Amino acid sequence: MKLKVTGQNRGFSILVLVAACLLLLSACSSGGNGSNGAATSSQQSVANDATSGGSANEGAQSSEPVDIIWWHAMGGEMGRAVDDLVEQFNSSQEGVRVEAVFQGSYDELLNKMKASFGSNAVPAMVQMNEVSSRYMIDSGEIEPVQTFIDQEGYDLDKLEPNITGYYTFDGQLYAMPFNTSNPLLYYNKDMFAAAGLDPESPPQTFEEVYEAAKTLTKDSQTGIAIAISPWFTEQLFANQGALLVNNGNGREAPATESLLASEAGMKIMTWWKQMIDEKVALNLGRKTADTKKAFVAGQVGMIIDSTAGLKGIVDSVGNQFEVGTGFLPRPADGAPGGVVVGGGSLYILKDATAEQQQAAWEFMKFLAEPEQQAYWHIQTGYFPVTPLAYELDSVQQNMAEFPQFQTAVDQLHATTLNPATQGAVMGVFADARESVANAIEQVLTGAMEPEEALQKAAEEIQAQLERYNMTNG
Repeated sequence: MKLKVTGQNRGFSILVLVAACLLLLSACSSGGNGSNGAATSSQQSVANDATSGGSANEGAQSSEPVDIIWWHAMGGEMGRAVDDLVEQFNSSQEGVRVEAVFQGSYDELLNKMKASFGSNAVPAMVQMNEVSSRYMIDSGEIEPVQTFIDQEGYDLDKLEPNITGYYTFDGQLYAMPFNTSNPLLYYNKDMFAAAGLDPESPPQTFEEVYEAAKTLTKDSQTGIAIAISPWFTEQLFANQGALLVNNGNGREAPATESLLASEAGMKIMTWWKQMIDEKVALNLGRKTADTKKAFVAGQVGMIIDSTAGLKGIVDSVGNQFEVGTGFLPRPADGAPGGVVVGGGSLYILKDATAEQQQAAWEFMKFLAEPEQQAYWHIQTGYFPVTPLAYELDSVQQNMAEFPQFQTAVDQLHATTLNPATQGAVMGVFADARESVANAIEQVLTGAMEPEEALQKAAEEIQAQLERYNMTNG
């Protein structure tokens, strides 16, 4: 049936059309959702565009991309690399727009994230350091990435198992690895050669490090300097195959006891204190920046530092001497172990909308691709989280320019994944590390004997664990 428009009913028809348009607009505006609501079909299609590389989907489509905020803790050169990756992603597709926001240190970021829970200020995605894993899970505020892995059958085999292993609990991957490191022994090859040591054979055990430090110490140079870093202590535990806390390093059940004062802890502190007492090692305090400066200046022959600092150390040394790298040492009679991945990973927050969560997942997958991981590795010194990145020309060229990186890769791949090398997890890691740092200072300054200091710190950590476990059920 056709409506005949005459001069008399033309005005009425226009009114009918206007009313229909207003009703349609009202229906569209009421289709939005709150912070926890489900995505509308139009909004979901935008997120789906990113999954399919921008291909057309059935149904209505929004012309606006899904905006997500990413809070991170990468400053300086690393922050600029983050911004470059975000720009690459935003330029590669039209369905998602990411805004990266630097929030300071990991501790500052964690506090800001806690304050954002349940508010409109919550980001869709956050970067968090590895030792916050237990808290992130217990908070109930994250959506495990396993949810998205299962939904689309994402192939986890393309990622490094020794890296995903840290963030896997009860068969569920909770966070997507992003920036990963472990510690190395750095040494001055020229100083080794001048002292009659083989510059191509770095010490591998506590005993060999001690002997090398004695040989290197003379005049104004000292054998070694190790920063008072609890992270190094945790790594030296894992490298002996030793647990830091009970219940399978807190992975079989919540940790209730610190094992800091165990045989592994005693070996570490006895070795370290002996070198300090005999003046073949320097105590330069807690800042790794200070041990790096001493190494670059040729004041010490060896240091322990993160792989993430490798490029910066080599660049700072320049042509002064040749930098060598070796595996993290262990006691000669210690059980086989390995290193624990450090750095951080990416979490999706539950307070984000469904389409924002999906958009964050698309961005995470982009960051984990070989090309992006190759760029990130070359710019920052962090490991690629996918071994496929090592096949790219850019990474191979970087390895040729900085052969010291090969040591880091070999050390990672030589590590067998077990509860010790997966790493300890506890919801009070920040406080626990403070107790460990205090204990190390008391031992190295002679204020306490190793056993007394370690036992005191272990008791403090156990009290912290008890409070945390009570609060978290």
